[in-house]
Amino acid sequence: MELDGRPLLVHALERAVASGVIDVIAVACPPGAVEHVRILLEGALPVEPLLVEGAGDRQASVWAALSALPADADVVLVHDAARCLTPPAVFADVVRAVRAGAAGVVPVLPVTDTVKRVRGGRVVETVDRAELQAVQTPQGFRTAVLRAVHDAARGAPATDDAGLLEAAGHRVHVVPGAEEAFKVTRPLDLVLARALLAAGNADPPVPEGGTDRER
Repeated sequence: MELDGRPLLVHALERAVASGVIDVIAVACPPGAVEHVRILLEGALPVEPLLVEGAGDRQASVWAALSALPADADVVLVHDAARCLTPPAVFADVVRAVRAGAAGVVPVLPVTDTVKRVRGGRVVETVDRAELQAVQTPQGFRTAVLRAVHDAARGAPATDDAGLLEAAGHRVHVVPGAEEAFKVTRPLDLVLARALLAAGNADPPVPEGGTDRER
């Protein structure tokens, strides 16, 4: 899908690179689509990405990309291309928090809607949203920790990588997310993304001190 004449993937990677904390990029491509993605990204970025063939689910695709990274990569970010307008500052904040000692870090936003638990077509509980947070990406990790929990959880389902750390007993820390980091999954999301670009509200400046390159 294109946004302002360029694929969502290009928008996502441009903002990652603009953060100043990215040294190596690995893209998990849909099965059989590596060459197609190579053409989409040709000349689009100052950092040439490593392209790997993904698998049938998120977890296996992340593992494929993780396996392609250099052995000495000590911090890794896992990001959804569909969150194509995530501000560069979010990438920098996540890396900074991992560098400060966290095994895993996720950006979050408070849940503003009332949340109800529904079973069998009826409400069974209103959930207290005071402690609920909506999780975004990029999620950041000590690379050795993420590799270990992925390796141990082969075949066990998880909706995100932070969940693998939680299941293994690691603490996952949070940093503030951004409203611009919404996931483009519906036609209305694409309308909002186009409006943000047209208004000039989707390209925050590179964060101060965000020029140190990290692996």
